[in-house]
Amino acid sequence: MSAETAGPETLGHLSEEPKGEDPGSSKARTITGKSPMRIALGRLLRDKIALVCLAVVLFFVFIAIFAGPLQKLFGVTTETAFPTQFLNLDGTPRAEFGPPYGGFTWDHPFGVAPRTATDNLAFWLQGAQNSLQIATTATIVAMLVGVTLGLLGGFLGGIVDRIIGFVTDFFLTLPFILAALTIAPIINERFRDSPNYPTIQVIALIGVLAGFGWMSVARLIRGEVLSLREREFVQAARVMGMPTRRLLLKELLPNLVAPIVVASSLMLPAFVAAEAGLAFLGIGVTTRPSWGQTLNQGIGFFDNYPLYLYQPLIAIVAIVLALNLLGDALRDALDPKTRR
Repeated sequence: MSAETAGPETLGHLSEEPKGEDPGSSKARTITGKSPMRIALGRLLRDKIALVCLAVVLFFVFIAIFAGPLQKLFGVTTETAFPTQFLNLDGTPRAEFGPPYGGFTWDHPFGVAPRTATDNLAFWLQGAQNSLQIATTATIVAMLVGVTLGLLGGFLGGIVDRIIGFVTDFFLTLPFILAALTIAPIINERFRDSPNYPTIQVIALIGVLAGFGWMSVARLIRGEVLSLREREFVQAARVMGMPTRRLLLKELLPNLVAPIVVASSLMLPAFVAAEAGLAFLGIGVTTRPSWGQTLNQGIGFFDNYPLYLYQPLIAIVAIVLALNLLGDALRDALDPKTRR
């Protein structure tokens, strides 16, 4: 066969660029130069629902951080109480002190509470701060425990993996509500007279939430580590004699950022709802303002004062829904198999 008919032998069919696209063009360089994190960020920014949810979350974070200055801005505090002469015979605030018995007033934008005559806005702001503080701290603790145990169990294997697996399965068998109902009376009885009782109660609640939230994270991280430990870069690090601690922190942990971020974004709303639910049942934080406490108190006044119940309820639904949808959006954005 002549050269004219056969032509030069090339590997064009294996390395051929898309037709009509210059490999040296700025568009091609932009596409090939994007890191996985930039791709995920671009997906997230194109998701309008995720952006709305992010705005809602940032709004509540702002409230939680600046609850004190916001109370000063509106001139309200949780210590606000109306003198007896400003109350009706049934113990409710008089009409001129805002909704629901009077018109809107900037002195008390959310109205005042029945019987106690405390300012609803002050308790709403403090409730947001305490709820997010407790849920965020519990999420951080649960993630630290879960990631640590998942890394050790998945990488070391053997007896270590079996022990961690047994502990994980044991905690999964314990019912969360029953454990909380058991722990709360013990803490109340033992530390009721302690001057640090409010702090002890918060620490105990964080411990209960984190103690029953790390198991799913440990299983997730263990599964990821089992697949990563057989990869070439891990085997190369082992051959080079890299210490186990450095291998876990420098080689494996950076590759687990995506599942850790997604797991924490889905765990946080669960803890927000759990904190409000426990406070509603009277076994959560009772020494600080809480949305769950307001829900419990507002049930008895729903017929005459629905606003008293709706204020914390709407806040809980908004923050939990926004966090869940944002977590789903993060999971889709960080998943390399997703095409959006």
